[in-house]
Formats: sequence, C-alpha cells, structure tokens
Amino acid sequence: MTLASLLKSSVARVGRTAAGAALGLGLTVTLLASAPAVAFAQAAPAAVPAAQGDGPALWVIKDDDSTLYLFGTVHVLRPTTAWGSPKVDAAFDASQNVIFEISNPDDQAAIQPLIGQYGVSPDRPLSSLLTAEEIAELNTAAQSIGATAAQLDPLRPWLVGLTLSVAPLMRAGYDPQSGVEMILKARAEAAGKPVSGFETIDEQVRILATLSEETQVAFLRAALESYKDATTELDALVNAWAEGDVEGIERLGVDEMRSASEEIYQALLVRRNANWADQIQTLLAGSGTTFIAVGSAHLAGDDSVQEILEDRGVTVTRQ
Repeated sequence: MTLASLLKSSVARVGRTAAGAALGLGLTVTLLASAPAVAFAQAAPAAVPAAQGDGPALWVIKDDDSTLYLFGTVHVLRPTTAWGSPKVDAAFDASQNVIFEISNPDDQAAIQPLIGQYGVSPDRPLSSLLTAEEIAELNTAAQSIGATAAQLDPLRPWLVGLTLSVAPLMRAGYDPQSGVEMILKARAEAAGKPVSGFETIDEQVRILATLSEETQVAFLRAALESYKDATTELDALVNAWAEGDVEGIERLGVDEMRSASEEIYQALLVRRNANWADQIQTLLAGSGTTFIAVGSAHLAGDDSVQEILEDRGVTVTRQ
C-alpha cells in the first residue's frame, strides 16, 4: 500500500485517485478500506493465476555480496487478476528476507487509533468546507457505503475522499486480501522469511493528514464529482502493471498525479522514493539477498526509485 495506498493519481479524476492509491500511495489503503468508515468483507486470497507473457516488471540490484530484487505491486486486486510469474517466484524464493512499504498491511488494530488521531476534525467539519450543493452530493455518495453526510461530517477531507475512492473498487471485486503484499506476506511467513517495512502505518497516514486543507478539499470535491468511474481507471492501470508496461503505469498514474498536484506528487512519491533509495543503499552495503515489494507507481517515471539510484551511481537492471 500500496493508503490503499495510497490518494489520487489525478485530483481531476477520482478513478485515478483510486489508481494512485492502489499503485503508489501505500499499504495503509488496504487497512483504511476495511476500517469502520469503509466496512467490506475480506475474502481469503485464491491462488494467483499465471500472467500472460513475462508478467509484472522486476528489477535487480547487485554487488559482490548483495542481491536486491525490486518488484512493483498493486495493493488491491481482483482474485482473478493474472500476475503469477516464474521469475518473480524464483526471486522471492531465493531471497532471505522481504521488505514492503509497511511490515503489517493486515494489522487492523494499528489503523484504528490513527483514524481517530488524524482523520477526525470536529472543529473543521465538512459542512464548513463544502457548499450546500456539495453536501447534498456527499449525502448521495455516502449512501453507497451505508452512511450519510451527517455521519461523515466530523471526518477530515482526505479520509472521506479516500473512502469514496476505494469503495467502488471493493464493490467491483477488488480486494485488499488479493493484493500483492498480502499474498507475498503469507508466503514469506510460511517460508519463515523475516518481513520488515520501509515505513510505518503512522508515517503513511501522516502523509495524507499533513496535506494542505486546500488540496484535501480539492481531492474530496473530485471524488464527489466522479466517484462512480473509479473501476474503469484502475482496470487500465492494473492491465498495464500485469503486462509489465512500466511506461503505461507512468502515463496513466504518475504523470496524471504530477499534472494535477505537485504537492501530492512530492508527498506521495518523490520524498518517499528518495528515502527508500537511502535504505536500499544501506542494504546494498551489507550482504545477502532481499526481495523488495513496493507500489508500482514508485518504480515508474523520472523520479522513480530506480532513477534516483542510477543518479547515485547504483546500477539497476530489469530482469
């Protein structure tokens, strides 16, 4: 997460909001998707169908005593999405440990207090930020998740916008339990591989909570305008990811995010990518084989993790 992930790939289109969350914002989106504000059943993941062709992209970073695999993920998927890949399985099996964006994408207990801390603002209710017409639209949208505008009124705009972005995906069959990290985490635990994270859930939620109020409200307004279109947009991005089409991910997700909001682009991608590149270089200075799985939006575009590493003299090779 992926803040499930993970906000909007475009503040102008809620479909790309959900796509950005699923590909780049972070795994916290998988927890928020099943939090009380967005309650959905979680089914056990099925076996992963084999991808057509080479499947999702995989990179490797090596020195004399270290091998680091870098794999882009989608935090929520339909159980029927075909992304199984022998080369990814081989890299995963060869690795001694696994690193995700966060180590505990299935920890419901961890997200609840953070929603209370960062997602509620009774002194700045939505009714004080939106017009009467927008509140009416919010009430209609809220009914799709079994709520009312009055019940959502104390929540902060980022949380309500994310809720309205993710909800259509859940109804269309996208499931956090079928997301890449949940499946790989189960595999890692079964194989006794240690699992760690580049970030904490608290850090990921604070990325959203510290966006300017103006950006949060713009995000929510976009969600109200076109929340019904989310599934089509994410389908296109998932297809690009499953086919290893990194340029497609860049075009459909990363470029849309930057053109819509430089603040979101810097907060969700650039600063985090630089931080992760630091951690990867620390790993490279050690030894052993590590499998790293982060949202695919972080591995596409001019400010991707790979580009940052290459600029620092680290060779990253696509498998």
